[in-house]
Amino acid sequence: MCTLFWCSKALFLLMFCRLMKMSTAEGKGEILPPTIQKIMKGYNKYLRPFFDNGPVSVGMSMDIASIDTISEINMDYTATIFLRQRWTDERLCFEGNKSLSLDGRLVEMLWVPDTFIVDSKKSFLHDITVENRLIRIYPNGTVLYAIRITATVACSMDLTKYPMDKQTCTLQLESWGYNINDVQFYWTRGNDSVRGLETLRLAQYTVEDHFTSVSEAVYETGRYPKLVFHFELKRNILYFILETYVPSILLVVLSWVSFWISQSSVPARICIGVTTVLTMTTLMMGARTSLPNANCFIKAIDVYLGICFSFIFGALLEYAVAHFCTLHRSNLRVHTKDEDEEVEEEINGVLATIANSCNVSDKINKVDSKQNINTSSNRKEEKSKHSGCSSPMTVMKRLFCISDCFYVKNPYHIDNYARLSFPLSFIIINVFYWVYYLYF
Repeated sequence: MCTLFWCSKALFLLMFCRLMKMSTAEGKGEILPPTIQKIMKGYNKYLRPFFDNGPVSVGMSMDIASIDTISEINMDYTATIFLRQRWTDERLCFEGNKSLSLDGRLVEMLWVPDTFIVDSKKSFLHDITVENRLIRIYPNGTVLYAIRITATVACSMDLTKYPMDKQTCTLQLESWGYNINDVQFYWTRGNDSVRGLETLRLAQYTVEDHFTSVSEAVYETGRYPKLVFHFELKRNILYFILETYVPSILLVVLSWVSFWISQSSVPARICIGVTTVLTMTTLMMGARTSLPNANCFIKAIDVYLGICFSFIFGALLEYAVAHFCTLHRSNLRVHTKDEDEEVEEEINGVLATIANSCNVSDKINKVDSKQNINTSSNRKEEKSKHSGCSSPMTVMKRLFCISDCFYVKNPYHIDNYARLSFPLSFIIINVFYWVYYLYF
């Protein structure tokens, strides 16, 4: 009984396996044999298509899935892209009207272009849960090869107008070993070959424009096909206005509070001045932590922080000057009205002496002019002597006026001047600053 049972069971298994082989063979015979035979038997993956009939044309298109980071310190960006390549291989033609999708692992059995990203610092192919590859073969021999990669690409940035700058980054695709005589690259849909940027939302940037171009890379080993994708990034300044510009403006305004504090309140005014200077220094150091240390550019934010620091430091120096003038005035001897009159009389005496000397010379000149009234040369000498006598008086008066302007009669007026001059000059400099960096 047992032997009969085991024999019937083994016979059933043999019949089942034969039926399975017959069904799979029939399925393969209907769909797979034309392509499988060419790939496995008559196909050489080491030879490119049209090996003896000119270059093979490879069309490319991309989808930008995300731009993760844009680093000013390293001057690069990290992006995840779906790269699709199309070319025609006459060795893969088969009968039918439907495309054939193969497992991504069959890429190792086919010829594929040796495309690489030129400025890539590091990149990797996603392999979860399997390698993110796609192979699709059409009846006319057209091959679609798509991969999903994440690459960190270098981007040379000009940070002169940071944070009001615009950066133009590129993604360059080249062939590593095949020159223009073997392979030619082209964008399948022109500028529409790259998609996905319209839906991206970046933290500090806005994608303003993007376009594609076709060129050639010239090296010592030959000329190679090259595709370039350009995209322009504009930095969003609102974050920096709230983070840097507004605090620096408030610190400058805070330093002006000391102009309304009495000059006798030395601790209060010194405390405001020193505190604002130290806070501004900390703000300047914090603003530079996100920027490359070896960058030699003078950035727009550095200029503005330098302007704010100068105004804060100037407010501290203003109190030092005012306080010094106040102490100097208290130590001077108080002049009485008689002494002031004596000083004025001495000045008037000096001016009168100069005037008398000029009058005497005028009289002498008049006598000389009467004697030589008929000669034109004497008239010219008279005019020159008269102007020579009047010029010392004019120069003396101007010197007295200039010295009187620099003389501070009341040191307490220094604060009054500062209350007007500091805000006015700060507003004017801000107008020039924003107009220059926003429109030029």
